[in-house]
Amino acid sequence: MNTSNTPITASAAAARAAGPATSKPGARETLTQAPRVDIFEDADGITLRADMPGVPREQLQVQVDGDTLTLRGALQIELPQGMQPFYAELRSGAWERSFTLSRELDSAAIQASMKDGVLELRIPKAEHAKPRRVEVRLN
Repeated sequence: MNTSNTPITASAAAARAAGPATSKPGARETLTQAPRVDIFEDADGITLRADMPGVPREQLQVQVDGDTLTLRGALQIELPQGMQPFYAELRSGAWERSFTLSRELDSAAIQASMKDGVLELRIPKAEHAKPRRVEVRLN
């Protein structure tokens, strides 16, 4: 599959979209799209929001392998019973996008939630990467 592997760092959180990909030759083609994302940084970490409409929670995968974060989801768009689509831009397929996580981020403490087709990940900074205050003593 042709997915992007966008670096996510605490200082540069730029995202680039991946091109579409298809499954194995001979199999029914499944369009894989890269979800659009917004990435925000604060002093404690990064928040990533990915638009993944049509993906039920059961079909969503968030995986961390080494320093690679991968988001995957299979689309399940239900049509009302007895209806056939006259025109549909998005009927089946999948979302997939990969990111390279900075060592400044604590991948073991990622928290994920989904609401209204938007996946939100909170990736905290590792303790060694957080700003800290140094106390100055008077002699």
